[in-house]
Amino acid sequence: MQAMGVFSTLWEADNWATRGGLEKINWSKAPFYAYYKDFDIEGCAIPGPATCATNPKNWWEGVEYQALSAIEARKYRWVRMNHVIYDYCQDKSRYPMTPHECLSGI
Repeated sequence: MQAMGVFSTLWEADNWATRGGLEKINWSKAPFYAYYKDFDIEGCAIPGPATCATNPKNWWEGVEYQALSAIEARKYRWVRMNHVIYDYCQDKSRYPMTPHECLSGI
């Protein structure tokens, strides 16, 4: 087990990240900054919440939040189909082996 960290980067706005160039990057807005303040998160090893020791103070770790209902799953699929631009789990040219966190799916 290893500690989690936060890492961020700016994309170079390559074709894969911009829907083939449809999304324009406004470089005149540079420099770009990201700030993290009081970042504190608890994580679980894969496969997820069912295998974690829960903290009773964390309401979001309750059983009712560990899976989507049929209606929630349908809405989630609609959002993915209509709004996701890039999904690294599906990017076989960059990741020939499916990343471990992508194997469970919804």
